[in-house]
Amino acid sequence: MVVAVNSDASVKRLKGDSRPVRNEAERALVLAALGDVDAVVVFEQDTPLELIRALKPDVLVKGGDYTEATVVGAEDVRASGGRVVIVPLTPGQSTTAIVEKLRGK
Repeated sequence: MVVAVNSDASVKRLKGDSRPVRNEAERALVLAALGDVDAVVVFEQDTPLELIRALKPDVLVKGGDYTEATVVGAEDVRASGGRVVIVPLTPGQSTTAIVEKLRGK
């Protein structure tokens, strides 16, 4: 299993100057420690499309805040015989929700 992680610069472009909360090295280290993860790749672009096209995964997984229609690279994966899986989010566990809770909102 390969896990792709947005670089700090990419997160900042997408989510603003207050993000990321944890830097790319910290995020990658936590993911790399998971037993089923074979590799963690940090990508600089705003989407992982180039990486998806290079790796040609059999399965592309995204969180429940996406639909198959909005998953970047879904068409590429399906065109090569792969599938797209949307995993439900755990309520209250997003970084945004945790930051808001810490701020007392």
